[in-house]
Amino acid sequence: MQISEFSIDKAYNTNRSSAARWIASHIRRNIVPFGGIFIGAISNAALAAVVPWCIGVAFNAVVLNDSPDYTTVGWAAAALLGSQLIRACLQFLRNFSAEVVGQRLERDMRDEFYGELVGKSMTFHDLNPVGDTMARATNDVREINLLANPGLNLVIGSFMFLIMPIIFSLRIHPLLMILPAVFTVLYILALVRYLRSLAPLAERARSNFGQLNARLAEAIDGIEIVKGTAQEPNEMALFRANATAYRDAVVGQSMVEARYIPLLMFGIANAVGFWSVTRLYQLGEVQIGAIPDYMLLLGLFGFPVFVSLFAYSQVALGVAGAKRILELINKETELDQNTDGHDAEIQGAITFENVSFGYVPEVQVLKEINLNIQPGETVAIVGQTGTGKTTLVKLVNRIYDASNGRILVDGVDVRDWNMASLRQQVSIIEQDIFLFSRSIADNIAFGNPNATPEMIQDAAKKAQAHDFISGFKDGYETVIGERGVTLSGGQRQRIALARAFLVKPRILILDDSTSAIDSATEDQIQRAIREASQGQTTLLITHRLSQIRWADKIVVLRHGQIVAAGSHDDLIKTSAAYGRIFQRFEGEA
Repeated sequence: MQISEFSIDKAYNTNRSSAARWIASHIRRNIVPFGGIFIGAISNAALAAVVPWCIGVAFNAVVLNDSPDYTTVGWAAAALLGSQLIRACLQFLRNFSAEVVGQRLERDMRDEFYGELVGKSMTFHDLNPVGDTMARATNDVREINLLANPGLNLVIGSFMFLIMPIIFSLRIHPLLMILPAVFTVLYILALVRYLRSLAPLAERARSNFGQLNARLAEAIDGIEIVKGTAQEPNEMALFRANATAYRDAVVGQSMVEARYIPLLMFGIANAVGFWSVTRLYQLGEVQIGAIPDYMLLLGLFGFPVFVSLFAYSQVALGVAGAKRILELINKETELDQNTDGHDAEIQGAITFENVSFGYVPEVQVLKEINLNIQPGETVAIVGQTGTGKTTLVKLVNRIYDASNGRILVDGVDVRDWNMASLRQQVSIIEQDIFLFSRSIADNIAFGNPNATPEMIQDAAKKAQAHDFISGFKDGYETVIGERGVTLSGGQRQRIALARAFLVKPRILILDDSTSAIDSATEDQIQRAIREASQGQTTLLITHRLSQIRWADKIVVLRHGQIVAAGSHDDLIKTSAAYGRIFQRFEGEA
């Protein structure tokens, strides 16, 4: 069974072994409306075949008698009208059922896909471009909706139109059944060949669209860098290249569609059919009305021939989209939610035992880390850029899992903790703050949605954010832009601190989280952190000397290894590496 960091409560129990089986398992969950498609399709085709019969009967009533038999013509017209009214109602049932199936497929598949995405590990998200993932979650899922309606709706309907000419031509003359039967066999063979040619092109088109979307998302997300380095022309050229590749894929698909053989077969079938029925009329085997009757029956083939050109293409795109979605869903994650794991209030003891870690197996970012942190201690982690400071703290709440060794929280391996319980008691505030496009109050209460306004304001006051929030027109209900772009760096960091203060974590990790705050405000926040951290374990990654000095323990990292640990005074005397870092930080202060 596939393990997951997080699993949604709503289990779909779908078959994920292939795209077709996955789609089929979702359709089975909507078997009643899907049955409505079949009922509507069969009745639509059968009642469409009534039209040639009525016209044939009326034709005979007028032509074969010395004087036209208008009574028979009237009955034929009444039968035609009645059958088509019933057909219209049943066709509405078919189209409505197809729309219900399509919308439910899109809803359920998007729900299932989103549940899987949030359950994947950070390693998974690090390795998959956001733009391509978004393309799969939006456009590819939409293609599956269109696969059901109009795709499968028209495919099922067109298949019924293949059967009816075979059945209804038997009542005219047994020999006239041969042509529709041969046409149907050749049509199916040509369709199989068409789909085999179309499938890889549809997959290529979906893949190129994902690449196009990924590049667009990167350019927009990094627009400040693009503009700051005057790279707009280069980015436009790259985007144009991706857009051209997507266009070429779609054009290639259209070329296959343009060579659609059944169109030629339909014309030949009409010619052969006309010769056959007129020859039988000359031999006296059928009446004159059989000619329009049979030709109109053959005309029913026009629906599957012309519609399937679009419908099967839509099905191919939907299946290609499903393959792309399943590709991400089926990717394994090494992190397990461990719902039956250890669940208790954290006291704050953290132990690293021979811990090594690498984002890729070939490159170790951390090497044989051994460290003991006592409950309530404040530990500053310092080192040059790229030494693995941020990576180290992200192992505590299992954003990543150690490649070797183990991390213990209160003496229990973090792998044995219930992941939700562990993460709810560990807060990480990073320098690159992420805020949602919601109100300030919602952002502060993100980790505790049941927080009262008073609790939110108290947390904001501790983070020195209350004054600037109150200065906004809508106060705490002010809606901020994505990633907090309507706020300054210092304001974003203070809101993030307020968010951490509100959940009252047992372990607080500050990853250079006050870098954008002025010294006076930082002093106030530090006092608030000290007050809030009574009995709370705090890990600091910072270059601020004021924060380093008040730490109980300082850990020095170099090339992914701990080279020194101790108090500030001890390290100044004993560690040359810390001395160099301290001098650099002192120069920056």
